[in-house]
Amino acid sequence: MYIVLIGGGNVGYHLAKSLTKDKHTVVIIERDYDQCRYISERLNVLVINGNGCEKRYLREAGIERADVMAAVTGDDENNLIACQVAKRAFAVKRTVARVNDPRNEYSFSQLGIDVPVNSTSIIAKIIEEETTLEDILPLFTFKKGKLAIIRVDLPTFSPVRNKKVKDIKLPKDCVLVSILRGEDLLIPSGDTVLQEGDEVVALTTIENEKSTFDLLVGKLE
Repeated sequence: MYIVLIGGGNVGYHLAKSLTKDKHTVVIIERDYDQCRYISERLNVLVINGNGCEKRYLREAGIERADVMAAVTGDDENNLIACQVAKRAFAVKRTVARVNDPRNEYSFSQLGIDVPVNSTSIIAKIIEEETTLEDILPLFTFKKGKLAIIRVDLPTFSPVRNKKVKDIKLPKDCVLVSILRGEDLLIPSGDTVLQEGDEVVALTTIENEKSTFDLLVGKLE
């Protein structure tokens, strides 16, 4: 894929490093000249010194042919504006925005950002539920922030352990997508029995994300 990143700070740098390892073409737009030099000396990517909210720098980055544009600066306003310019002026298919202030997540999705990523809520969920990233990956939101994919490893104390899917009262608009059991990938049916250690992937609405997690993992005292 051809990916344009707005922001070459710590998040942008490591994201670009990971994407280039996966053979994607990455262009970074970064305001700070010294940071641009730092990235250029370490990564095989095109780095443009400029403001990612301005059309001229987006054009220079080749935004017209970008599959994805991700705004990952530490400023929510800049991330929002950059994504809106990319969407409205250049019809970029998919925009991803880092949300630094959790209060802005809903606004981002309402204003047309395809994937608002709120790392704060992810970290808070891990802390509150006393789990690790291996236990829950509240993964990605899509369809303008209305849906979420959740992945959990069923623990011993899971309230759905040893139950058939048809006997589990799932939250509204929630569906179990797949189960990874050892080396086997299962597409769950009503008679599928959930077992301890199953890696369960569920699709749910943002509103029911927490209740879906509580149902699958259980509330820790």
